[in-house]
Amino acid sequence: MTTQIFLVVIAAAILHAVWNASIKDSGDKFVNMAAVILGQAPLAAVSLLFVPVPLIECLPYLLAGIALHVGYQFFLPLSYKFGDLTLVYPIARGIAPLIVAGISVLFLNVELNTTEIFGVLTIAVGIMSLAMVRKSDGQRNGKAVVLALITGCFIASYSLVDGTGARVAGTAIGFYGWLALGSTVVYSLILSLWNPAIIRQALRVRKLKGLLGGSASFIAFSLVIWAFTQAPIALVTALRETSIIFALLIGVFVLKEKLNLLKLVSTMLTIAGAIVLKFSKS
Repeated sequence: MTTQIFLVVIAAAILHAVWNASIKDSGDKFVNMAAVILGQAPLAAVSLLFVPVPLIECLPYLLAGIALHVGYQFFLPLSYKFGDLTLVYPIARGIAPLIVAGISVLFLNVELNTTEIFGVLTIAVGIMSLAMVRKSDGQRNGKAVVLALITGCFIASYSLVDGTGARVAGTAIGFYGWLALGSTVVYSLILSLWNPAIIRQALRVRKLKGLLGGSASFIAFSLVIWAFTQAPIALVTALRETSIIFALLIGVFVLKEKLNLLKLVSTMLTIAGAIVLKFSKS
């Protein structure tokens, strides 16, 4: 991986942690998420004016990506409704390498070497220990853990689909620009049928916050998808998980979430396992 790609993915990781923090911040989590999703549309639309039109062959990946991103967009705020940023984020991001490794072994005939197996086990230990983190009332937060794991499944799925789709499309930004607009439309339609007040409140109360968060989200995803076309998807995905560290720092110093030793060790194990797994060579 070149220095340029490395720095691009690190920048995307920081932006990703920032916009996730904006979802967890004060207020209704679904309103915050709706504001971010709506806020990404202007930049996505403008970007399409300066990039090639994606090849028609990428359409199945585009449609699948829209569905997966919408699923992610519903489960992420639901996870944050029940759990802290410093609990939900590491689990959701950390499980992705496990899923990718499992798919590779079971369906793609990939054999894992000793280092890769060690990385998988390290991530598993990190996630399982995070599941033991208790809420402020002393109770384990099982609901948040389960929702975070489901969110992580969406992350792993859309990472594989987006990376492949962008390569087929011949334009990373063009592919994600249409994907972002498509997911915005689908997400808004579902919310309009479910609870239209959420969209009204997002546009009225969270307009500026949504625009800033949405812009950060669009740039973060665009940078990562571009990196998918320049380096192995698994390697980029692992490096992106450094966002766990930035989320931990934001959660503690900005959102004032409590940091205990177990949460710190669990987070470090999860990110260490992701790095070991994807930076190892077969």
